[in-house]
Amino acid sequence: MAQEFRQVNFTPPAGSTQIVLVRHGESAPHVAGASFGLVDGHGDPPLSELGRWQADRVGERLGGEPISAIYVSTLQRTHQTAAPLSNQLHLDPIVIPDLREVFLGEWEGGLYRQRMAEGHPAALAMRREERWDAIPGAESNEALTTRTVGAINQITKQHPDEMVAVVVHGGVIGALLAYASKSRPFAFLGADNGSIHHLVISKDFWAVRRFNDTGHLGGLTARSAPPT
Repeated sequence: MAQEFRQVNFTPPAGSTQIVLVRHGESAPHVAGASFGLVDGHGDPPLSELGRWQADRVGERLGGEPISAIYVSTLQRTHQTAAPLSNQLHLDPIVIPDLREVFLGEWEGGLYRQRMAEGHPAALAMRREERWDAIPGAESNEALTTRTVGAINQITKQHPDEMVAVVVHGGVIGALLAYASKSRPFAFLGADNGSIHHLVISKDFWAVRRFNDTGHLGGLTARSAPPT
């Protein structure tokens, strides 16, 4: 009888770390003329009602996974998103400042949303040229990638052969997945709130295993409102 060779499922390399990236739930809306409070210069809105629902769904989805640690940024929307999972796993989230969102310069505090909706020339240039620093005073792609990759490398050194959850921001997810895949800077921009992403990182490589998984939110795209 001829020898058979079955398809082989992906197996994380020995010593690698599985990073489960979670984008925070939807945050409160920006009201024209009223800036969000700032933390170290970054807008710091809380989660909206929908965002809290998304956080609960993330906790349900990941609560059965062998997660050994939870990491968050300095901004409250990541803490609030991590809370349901933290409660289920009895793990206190660990804050890493370099996981904070891309710095938006003069458009911090919620103004970014308004300028994007208005089609401001700098917003159009940012999209066209795929660079954050088209926004006045904003962080460069290179600076964002350097600090966020450094933060993830710091985490992986602490967790060989483990899985960890890292609750972060859309710009951070975009930068990390672009780095891992060696793609265009904004190729992975636009992750849905409450979405799940999966990286496997070893000494020799970064592998993208999952992007924008929203199955726990009710479908292929995130819900616009909680089910009634």
